[in-house]
Amino acid sequence: MFVLGIDPGLSRCGYGVLEQISGSGTQRSRNEAVALGVIRTDPAEPHAARLATQMHELQALISEFQPSVVAVERVFFQANARTAIGVAQVAGLAMAVAAAAGLEVVEYTPTQVKQAVAGWGGADKDQMKRMVAELLALPGPPEPADAADAAAVALCHLSQATWGRAAPHVRARVLQPASGAATSPP
Repeated sequence: MFVLGIDPGLSRCGYGVLEQISGSGTQRSRNEAVALGVIRTDPAEPHAARLATQMHELQALISEFQPSVVAVERVFFQANARTAIGVAQVAGLAMAVAAAAGLEVVEYTPTQVKQAVAGWGGADKDQMKRMVAELLALPGPPEPADAADAAAVALCHLSQATWGRAAPHVRARVLQPASGAATSPP
C-alpha cells in the first residue's frame, strides 16, 4: 500500500510517499519512505499561479507513485489568517486532485498525527522528526520540517489502517479529533 501524506502550505507543501510492506510469517509489516520532499512556490508569483503550480506538482506525484490513499493534515488553527487561507486552499486542492484521480482521501488533525506517531498529542517538532526517522529507519531526521510533517501524516494513516480504524472502501471521510470515529461527509 502506498500512502501520499500531505502537509499543506502555499509556499512549502510537504509530501511523503510511504509504502507499507507486509511481513510474512513472524515478521511484522514495516513502513518505508519512498519519497520525501517539498513543493515550493515563489511568493512573488500571483496567488492563482502558485495554486496552479501546487496542483500540477500534486498531479505529478499521484501519477508517478500511484498511491491508494492521500492523507492530508487537516487545517485546524493558525494565528495568521493570511497563512491559514493559503494552507486551507492547498489542503482543498490536494483533496480535490486526489478525489478527481479516484483515490481515497482522509484528513487527520495535528493532534491525531502526533498521537499516532509520537504517542501523545503534545509532541514538539523535534520529537516528531526523531520519531519519523525512527519509524521509517532513516539515518537521521528528515529535512525540511515540512517533509517530515507529511511523512508523519502518512504514518498516522498507516497506523489507523493497521489497527482497523480506517475503512478501505470509504472514498472520503473526516476523522473527528474527539472520538476518532470515521464519518462520511454529507
